[in-house]
Amino acid sequence: MNRRKNNLSPRSALLIATFTALSTMLLAQDVKTKGIIQSRSGDTMILKTDIAPELKVLLTDSTDVGQLQGALKARNKKMSMAALIPGLPVQVEGDYDAEHQVVATKIRFKGNDFQQAQAIQAGMHEHEKLNEAQQAELAKHQAELAAHQAELAHQQSKLDEHAQKIAANKAAIEANTARFGQLDDYYIYDEVTVYFGNGKTALEPKYNSPLAQLAKKAESVNGYMIEVKGFASKSGSTALNQKLSQQRASSVVNYLQQQGHVPLSRMLAPGAMGESGAEDKTGADESEARKVVVRVLQNKAIAGIS
Repeated sequence: MNRRKNNLSPRSALLIATFTALSTMLLAQDVKTKGIIQSRSGDTMILKTDIAPELKVLLTDSTDVGQLQGALKARNKKMSMAALIPGLPVQVEGDYDAEHQVVATKIRFKGNDFQQAQAIQAGMHEHEKLNEAQQAELAKHQAELAAHQAELAHQQSKLDEHAQKIAANKAAIEANTARFGQLDDYYIYDEVTVYFGNGKTALEPKYNSPLAQLAKKAESVNGYMIEVKGFASKSGSTALNQKLSQQRASSVVNYLQQQGHVPLSRMLAPGAMGESGAEDKTGADESEARKVVVRVLQNKAIAGIS
């Protein structure tokens, strides 16, 4: 029985041997190139050359790193691999490995190139630090701005709420004023007159008790309203007297609301009557004109008075 032979023919064996030899020669081919280090990570460098924008160069323990010195660059100073920094122009000699990476056997660079690369690196680090500081400062300002905006929004909310309350109170007073303005027949249930010094608008303490008593009495009056009218003497301009009479009336209203606890719904809008209609000229007569008249009013129909 004939056995089938698997031996290669002499010609095939020769071709395989030739291919293997050529492959070995190509892999062992010496590499000499120049380029600029783009990046470095451990024992791997990325080199930018004229023929390869990203040539991978592998460093080994036997890689000879040196700095060319002297006018003719003939002297060589042994250097650490730490000198291989991005931006440094280098000359690389080595061999290709199976993955077409250059395994460096020798690397050389010029002294002035190394100094320039160091300066560039230092500038980049300084720029990065500056950017980090600027980013931190910007973040701080943004946080402060956000907090300030939140505080403004909170304050605005309070202002809006306060404005709504003022508007509601004003509407209630105006409604009461309009209602009482249509009632010609009303009964003056009680009355207090408050006097002020020349040019004064602050309420004197001696009037606190009479006003408090008036507010207390008003509580027993069915459907009562309180009317406040301010007056001024004829001394001074009309505009000034109008302002004084308004401020005097407001002082009394504030006391009645805050200390007398008179609801806003029971207050008529304070009247500023300006100059008093009395025949007051100077001295004691004028002092009688600087006043606020406070009245507790009740509609005659409610009071049962015809």
